[in-house]
Amino acid sequence: MNKTLCLAFIVLALGLNGCSNQPNKDNDPAKQRENSQQGYYQAAQKMIKAGQFLQAVDKLEALESRYPFGRYAQQAQLELIYAHFRNLDFLESTIAAERFIRLHPEHPQIDYAYYVKGLAAFHMDQGIFDRLIKKDISQRDMGAARQSFEYFNDLIDKFPNSPYVADSRARMIFLRNLLAQYEVNVGQFYMRRQAYLAAANRGQYIVENFQQTPAVGDGLTLMVQAYRKLGLTPLADNALVILLHNYPDHPSLKGGGDIVDYRHVDDDNISWLNLLTFGLLG
Repeated sequence: MNKTLCLAFIVLALGLNGCSNQPNKDNDPAKQRENSQQGYYQAAQKMIKAGQFLQAVDKLEALESRYPFGRYAQQAQLELIYAHFRNLDFLESTIAAERFIRLHPEHPQIDYAYYVKGLAAFHMDQGIFDRLIKKDISQRDMGAARQSFEYFNDLIDKFPNSPYVADSRARMIFLRNLLAQYEVNVGQFYMRRQAYLAAANRGQYIVENFQQTPAVGDGLTLMVQAYRKLGLTPLADNALVILLHNYPDHPSLKGGGDIVDYRHVDDDNISWLNLLTFGLLG
C-alpha cells in the first residue's frame, strides 16, 4: 500500500514537472510582440474613429518607431498620412505621403498617397481667417494651387484606373479655373496701375493657356481695354470681334456691341477703413 502510494506521488510529480516544461503560448515573445503591435494599431484606429487625430498620430508614430519592420508598419505609415490630414496639418501629411511613396513605390495603395498629397496642397493656404471673411481665394498666392494641380496630374498619369481619378479630375478643373481667375486679377491690377502693355500680355496669356475656362472672356476684355489705352486700335478691334462672337453675354459688353470702359481705381487713394477691413468696408 505504501509502495503503491509512493509510486503514485512520483508519477504525479513527473507529470507536473512535464507540464511546467511545456511552452506557455501566453509567454511566447513573438506572440507578445504581435499583441503589442496589434494593440497600438487598434488603439490608433479607435482614436481616428473618435476624431482624436492628434492622439492617433502619436500612437501611429510610436507603433512605427517600436516596430519598424512589424506587420503593421506600412499600414501605420499610410494611416499617418490620413491622420495628419484630418488634423489639418497639411504639411506633415504631405511629408508623410512623400515618405511613403519613396519607401513603398510598389505598394498596392500608393495611389492613395498621391491623392492625399494633392488634397493637402489643395487645402494648404485656406486659412481659418480667410474662411471667416469669405475671401476670394483667387486673390491669394497660387503656389499651393499649382502644386496641387501637379500632384493630381501625377496621380492621373501614373494610376489612370485609380478610384481617386474622378475626384482628382474635378478638383483639377476647379484649380484651373482658379488659376485663370488669378491671372485676370493680375491683369486688372496692371490696368489700375496703368501698365497697359503688361495687362494686354496677361490677357493674351489667359486666352492662349486657359481655354475652356470662364476667364477667357475676361482675358479678351483685358486685351480690348489695354490695346485701346495703348492706341493699338486694330488689335483692340480684333479682340473685340472674338469676344462678341464667343462671349456675347459677357458682362463687359454694352448693348450696342461695344465694351464697357475700364473703371480706373487708384490704389493709393483707398481709404484707411478699406485697408483695415481688407476691402470689406470703405
